[in-house]
Formats: sequence, C-alpha cells, structure tokens
Amino acid sequence: MKGKERSSDLVEKQIVNAILAGEYPVGSTLLSERDLAKAFEVGRPTVREALQRLERDGWVTCRQGHPAIVNDYWRRGNLTTLVNIVHNHEAVTDEFITYLLELRISLTPSYIRDAVKHHQPKTVALLAHLEHLADEADGYAAFDWELQRNLASLSPNPVYLLILNSFNSFYIPMARRYFSKEEHRRLSMAYYNELLAVALQGDAVEAEKIAKKTMEKSLSLWKNRRE
Repeated sequence: MKGKERSSDLVEKQIVNAILAGEYPVGSTLLSERDLAKAFEVGRPTVREALQRLERDGWVTCRQGHPAIVNDYWRRGNLTTLVNIVHNHEAVTDEFITYLLELRISLTPSYIRDAVKHHQPKTVALLAHLEHLADEADGYAAFDWELQRNLASLSPNPVYLLILNSFNSFYIPMARRYFSKEEHRRLSMAYYNELLAVALQGDAVEAEKIAKKTMEKSLSLWKNRRE
C-alpha cells in the first residue's frame, strides 16, 4: 500500500509540474489513463488515484471513458492547489512570486495590526534584537520567515498562520533571492525598526499602515529587479 501511495504521489506531482510548465495548457486533455500508466510505468489504479486527487484540488476534470481536461486552476483550485504549486516550486515562475507578494500586501498588514493590538509585548520581543541580524541574504530570509509566522500566530484569526504554513517549503528560497540585494535588506531593516517603534507605542493602526506601505515597496522593488 505504501508503495502504491508513493507511486500515485509521484504521478500527481509530475502531472502538476507538466501543467505548471505549460505542457498541458488550460482546456487541453491529458493522456488517457492507459497511456499515462504506460508513460509512468505504473498500474491504472495508481493513475486513477492521482487523477482523483487532481480533480479534488481543481487541476483537472475527469470524464468517464475520456481523458481528463485541464482546468483553469486559478479559478477552480483551492488552498490545497496553492500548496501543490508551492511544493512543486521548481516549476514556479517569477510571475508567481509576484502573485505571492501581492497576496502578502493583503494579508500581512492585517495580522501585524492584530499582533500589536492583542499581544504588544510579544510583538516587541520579536523585534527587540535587530542589531544581531547579520547583513546577508540567508540571515534576513530566515529572520523574516520566523517573524512573519510568529506575528501571524499572535492574531486571533488562525487562518493567517494556516496560509503562511502553506508557504513553508518555498518562503525562504524566495526570500533569499529577494534579500540578495543590499537595497532590499536596507528597506527591510528600516521597516523592522519602524515597526518596533510603533509596537512600543502600542499603535496597531500605524503598524498596519507601515506594513502595507513596505509590502507595496517590496513588490515594486521585485518588479524592477526583473526588468
């Protein structure tokens, strides 16, 4: 049973990668179950199991007696679809990173406001030792990931942390790329210090404003980096 599960996981991952890479555009059809089984050198029940999970998560629509159709996963998918994309991040483009940064603009200011409002001392403690943060990409990436997760955990809304945890395997590699530029590290250090100052004052509304302004600037810097 375990071998079968591993095989179906592999089939599922490879089909997701092929869809993300554009080998199967939206509206196109996959190979038949028989041909997929032959291509992956597995049995048809293993392929069927993988296809059922792909249909559940919005990637395809299965049709009895016909090959599955590839869905517009941005419209038909769910949180599990996002997790699939993140876990298969070798196929994720810079455009998808832009999408994540845009999502961050919507999420981060809200849970930072909540953190300052409901747990001011803990929020201050998370930012209390910025002088020890080494000026290099790895250190900033690790610090920022832990800061975001810890701030999200201080919000009374558990969905924020649930969404962030979906980025677990992807956030640090993405952040490492972002923080490889000194300009980006300078912006973030200024942001951390500004956030610390308003957290000390207990000003949750101002913390939210600062976070939103910085997230928007980060997105602009990322876009300019790509040009």
